[in-house]
Amino acid sequence: MKKESTHLHPLYLPCLLIFLLSSLRSITGDARARAVKVTCSPLLEHNATAYVPNFVATMEKISQQVQISGYGVALTGSGPDANYGLAQCYGDLSLNDCVLCYAEARTILPQCYPQNGGRIFLDGCFMRAENYSFYNEFKGPEDNIVCGNTTRKTQTFGEAVRQGLKNAVDAAPGSGGYARASAKAGGSESESESSAFVLANCWRTLSPDSCKQCLENASASVVKRCLPWSEGRALHTGCFLRYSDQDFLNKIPRNGRSKGSVVVIVVSVLSSVVVFMVGIAISVYVCKRRTIQKKRRGSNDVEKMAKTLKDSSLNFKYSTLEKATGSFDEANKLGQGGFGTVYKGVLQDGRDIAVKRLFFNNRHRATDFYNEVNMISTVEHKNLVRLLGCSCAGPESLLVYEYLQNKSLDRFIFDVNRGKTLDWQRRYMIIVGTAEGLVYLHEQSSVKIIHRDIKASNILLDSKLQAKIADFGLARSFQDDKSHISTAIAGTLGYMAPEYLAHGQLTEMVDVYSFGVLVLEIVTGKQNTKSKISDYSDSLITEAWKHFQSGDLEEIYDPNLNWKNEIDSHVMEKEMLRVVQIGLLCTQEVPSLRPSMSKVLYMLKNKEEILPSPSNPPFMDERVMEFRDGSDGGSAACASLATVSQSSFYGR
Repeated sequence: MKKESTHLHPLYLPCLLIFLLSSLRSITGDARARAVKVTCSPLLEHNATAYVPNFVATMEKISQQVQISGYGVALTGSGPDANYGLAQCYGDLSLNDCVLCYAEARTILPQCYPQNGGRIFLDGCFMRAENYSFYNEFKGPEDNIVCGNTTRKTQTFGEAVRQGLKNAVDAAPGSGGYARASAKAGGSESESESSAFVLANCWRTLSPDSCKQCLENASASVVKRCLPWSEGRALHTGCFLRYSDQDFLNKIPRNGRSKGSVVVIVVSVLSSVVVFMVGIAISVYVCKRRTIQKKRRGSNDVEKMAKTLKDSSLNFKYSTLEKATGSFDEANKLGQGGFGTVYKGVLQDGRDIAVKRLFFNNRHRATDFYNEVNMISTVEHKNLVRLLGCSCAGPESLLVYEYLQNKSLDRFIFDVNRGKTLDWQRRYMIIVGTAEGLVYLHEQSSVKIIHRDIKASNILLDSKLQAKIADFGLARSFQDDKSHISTAIAGTLGYMAPEYLAHGQLTEMVDVYSFGVLVLEIVTGKQNTKSKISDYSDSLITEAWKHFQSGDLEEIYDPNLNWKNEIDSHVMEKEMLRVVQIGLLCTQEVPSLRPSMSKVLYMLKNKEEILPSPSNPPFMDERVMEFRDGSDGGSAACASLATVSQSSFYGR
């Protein structure tokens, strides 16, 4: 999320409204308004001027229907600006709880804007909005399964789940698309061990046959994916299905406006406020976005860069590179990352090249392309991959690099067989070479450059196995008068510094942290992003920290190093211990405690220099990207996975 200001995103509703809705829930039953999953359309809205009022009007029409029947469909507008909506509560919710659940859904779904639609599953209701009629769909590529992996259950429980699902799936199509069931398998287990509770619900727009097919598909998928875990949900295009070992079903039957009618009235008023506020917020957001876009269009930076490159010696003809790669033959593919695919090519003069093929259809991607060209064409160092040129006149943009026959470092250190190729001396020189390249970028080039994506797959190896830093698509330059900038988060999970991950604060210490992770990976042969064998295992950094403190680091050294059988094993052990300590210094939780890259290089080359003791690293959980942030008193901070790109040069 871009940290341009401290204000809340305009589509996030005021905390007061959410507080009021939460308070009202305590008056009624269980509205089960916890959001399970939100999926936004991959397409942008066609016309913001029409989209905003159409979307708001659709929500309001549905709101009026939900208050009467717990279900609603609506259409506002026509053609590409049409807005089709559907909302429905599951059959066991009371009408009062249904209104509360829908109110929650409509505060969340607008966050999909400026995408032209989306869907949200809550534990008590569903809502979807699109620019086409989806009402008869009962399957699609977005069908998903969410498992509540809290407790691993017995085979007896699995039998109960299958029986409960069968009962509910068989009953629902003939009873308005809704059925609830509970089942208990025989055996010696207790009631809690062998009982399963099931809810099945189709959207009312489906025919009984479509409902049956949807639920049968959902049932098969949830059994296959979630058992033997204690809970599972099927979030399918036309239906919702849930099983659990806990009785989550509401005991209150649907009963119209019972004693909670005053709540419905209050929520109705609040819903109108929501519509009004969402409309205003989106309008403000649209105006702001248009202003920013006009400024960008006015600058014409991309067009200027394109013309400059076309006239420069860096420019390659698209036809030349297409021929060199055999029309981008799959056999010449070296790898694929988040920003494109890399192919091996041979020029007419016999030179081997690596061609990075980038696809983009908008100004943002074009800016990334020219950013990488400008960035790397201004730097030259023995430990940086050399840019030979580019092509920007064809159907897609191409970058041309020197070809490095040994490809990327990750192909060696994470491979059981290739790892033996890199002895300790070679690994040490790769660490030093990478450090020298970063020192140049941070301190010796004309403009300070932060790479932002230092990792094993972006360290290429030449014929002598010397390190060269590649992939500058995410790199950012600093002016002399700026110590840091705030920017959109981009990089690879497991390598990103905590302060950058949480707040978007970018300094050279972000690269230092990534380098520290890389160092630990080179010594251990383990990948930090794949070090979690289970939900409760430590990250590589935490594991190294614990072994460093207990003095038994040799337990995590890469077995491929076979260092104990070397003549100078004592010297090697001392060096590896020192390098791990440097890696831990680079990955300390507090950025100001990390050494600069020039200091790191000094510590690597001066082996008798006494090293300071590292402080604790951030204890991060990359699965949800949460950590203890020391800068704000230890509160938890989160970042969305959607903002994180995972790029690589030659791929894996």
